[in-house]
Amino acid sequence: MTQDDALKILKTGANVFLTGEPGAGKTYAINEFVKYLREREVEPSITASTGIAATHIGGMTIHSWSGIGIKKFLDKYALDKISGNKAVYQRVSKAKILIIDEVSMLHADTLSMVDAVCREIKQKSAPFGGMQVVLVGDFFQLPPITAYSQEPAQLGFSKKEKFAYESGAWTKLNPVTCYITEQYRQDDPEFLSLLSGLRKNVLEPKHLAHIKARQEFDDAPKNITKLFSHNADVDRVNSDELKKISSRLEIFDMTSFGKANLVESLKKGCLSPEKLELKIGASVMFTKNNSHKGFVNGTTGTVRGFNKENNCPIVETSSAKKIWVEPMDWNMEDNGRILAKITQVPLRLAWAITVHKSQGMSLDAAVMDLKNVFEYGQGYVALSRVRRLSGLYLLGINDKALRVHPEVLAKDADFRQASLEAEKGFSALPLNEISAMHRNFILACNGK
Repeated sequence: MTQDDALKILKTGANVFLTGEPGAGKTYAINEFVKYLREREVEPSITASTGIAATHIGGMTIHSWSGIGIKKFLDKYALDKISGNKAVYQRVSKAKILIIDEVSMLHADTLSMVDAVCREIKQKSAPFGGMQVVLVGDFFQLPPITAYSQEPAQLGFSKKEKFAYESGAWTKLNPVTCYITEQYRQDDPEFLSLLSGLRKNVLEPKHLAHIKARQEFDDAPKNITKLFSHNADVDRVNSDELKKISSRLEIFDMTSFGKANLVESLKKGCLSPEKLELKIGASVMFTKNNSHKGFVNGTTGTVRGFNKENNCPIVETSSAKKIWVEPMDWNMEDNGRILAKITQVPLRLAWAITVHKSQGMSLDAAVMDLKNVFEYGQGYVALSRVRRLSGLYLLGINDKALRVHPEVLAKDADFRQASLEAEKGFSALPLNEISAMHRNFILACNGK
């Protein structure tokens, strides 16, 4: 299915599971859908499973949006308390469209809790209170990270569930699967074949030969990002490399606005640190998108100087473009109203970064140490960050990094088949009928 096909289905108001391989353009499709809605004066609720993903799409975590916070289960008392929270009640009761990004990292019980809150506040028995729900993600990537305690089942939740698609709420929602099969990140046929083989759990001798070849290098290009599976390795490398530079240290402190808990949530999801330390010659990575200035989240470069007027860093990107980098905002919004905001120079030291924080990024090249990968999906996420095989430099890799979750592998076949059937069904509809569905959905959302 193409992005355009998926957008046509999204615009009908159908509940959708939007998926596809890394680089297929899932985030782009969602951004286009959000743009389409806002042009018609419809404001969707934009959320994500993690703070990092939420900052990428300019939303808030689904935990904050729904009021469930860090709860691992709900009883009737907790549900009443959440629905009695004025802020939560107002945003959920007004919501017409709920978008949840990086759904692969959302625990099944969490999705069930969000469903319960929406039905309680809207006083409707339909899944999520009857609003359109758009679930976005790829289950081959990082899985749920929450370690749930073995609490008794509450309100019909099952402690045995894990992936979001195993939730009863997902089953009742019965979303249309839109599996985007386009590819916008990788343009290297051999590398695409390797990633496809990894995804299908059928690595061939030629794929293993490519992986071995990328471990046999004398020296990787200087100042390209290193990916590690653990934070300790990242902090050590970045600190050591910065200390090697003798030029003067420049410090940029983050500023904030809003309630403390919301600001803290933004800080946790922001890839730029509260205290950004830079020197001329430092390897850096952009942490925001700004198409006008020519950088995206994941663009790498080197600090070449500091503006004399405002001391803002001047970064030369890997494509030799010089950019004056000014502070940018990370907002937490609700129906277009800013609830909290942090402001920082959109950079971070980029000698090293964790695989977890790299999800969603596109890198021209990276050095990866995957010897200590400990979870399904980590290796696949790391390898799929780079655009082509020539940009991949492996310090080491273990067997876990070359495996995908067997349950997800089996489920993926169902998703692909469901997407083909959806594509066939919608393509059979007359264009005037689809246009009428688009128009009626906007009117039902009180849009124009």
